[in-house]
Amino acid sequence: MTTPVLDPDLLKAFLAVAEHRSFTRAAQLLNRTQSAVSVQIRRLEERIGTKLFQRTRAGVALTAAGDELLIYARRLLDLNAEAIDVLRARKRDAVVRLGVMDDYGTIVIPPLLARFAQNHPEIRVEIETGLTATMPARLGEAYDLVIAMHPEGRGDGELLRREQAVWAAARTYRAEAQDTLPVALYPPGCLFRQWAADALDAAGRPWRLAFVSRTLAAVEAIAAEGLAITVVKAGTLPSRLRALSNGLPPLPAADIHLHRARNLSQPAALLADHLRLGISEPASHILT
Repeated sequence: MTTPVLDPDLLKAFLAVAEHRSFTRAAQLLNRTQSAVSVQIRRLEERIGTKLFQRTRAGVALTAAGDELLIYARRLLDLNAEAIDVLRARKRDAVVRLGVMDDYGTIVIPPLLARFAQNHPEIRVEIETGLTATMPARLGEAYDLVIAMHPEGRGDGELLRREQAVWAAARTYRAEAQDTLPVALYPPGCLFRQWAADALDAAGRPWRLAFVSRTLAAVEAIAAEGLAITVVKAGTLPSRLRALSNGLPPLPAADIHLHRARNLSQPAALLADHLRLGISEPASHILT
């Protein structure tokens, strides 16, 4: 004989009537009609094969069987709620939101995430690349972790690595042959754009903004075609470009920092530690 299944909805109706000793009050609390609650109680009684309530002059009273079921009903509904909470929390915690600069997001981070996924396949990482100047301010709201670039010696968070900014162009490009230097850069808010403009202006070198894009790939492609020079990190210098120095002013160094949201989930903390260790290693080791 198949054991009857105690439907949680029926148990909720039973608890409402049992705790308030009234079908009318139970119906109000459950936002149902009194007849609908009565039908649920009748179905529950039929399922377990015994009466749960008896009507008295004072209202509704539990039978002996109803008294016994009351204990189990509370335990079953509490366990059901606990299971749902745990599984929902696990689902939330299994997603880690990462914000990072475009070059690190396309060159440095992917192999590190591949290694992380091998050890933690249950954790899903959502990554957003772009200008990181405003990302740390959105920790907790939009990101769990942010890897951002700061001027040397400045910025909050954990210092991961120091990167030297360098001029870069196609291998055959000759900057000294240009009367007015064409430059491919990123939108306002990017440190490299600010540093390039400040350095060229301070050196009295004529230049023009030849190309602007938010994406590393687009800026790199323009430079690789010999249409302009650009600024990149020495540690992520694209293979189809070469670093330039002759006739160009020096550029500052940048600090790469890891920013963590408060009250990190365990999956986010695991990823943060993995990235911290990986990025702190020499760039040549990461990029192989």
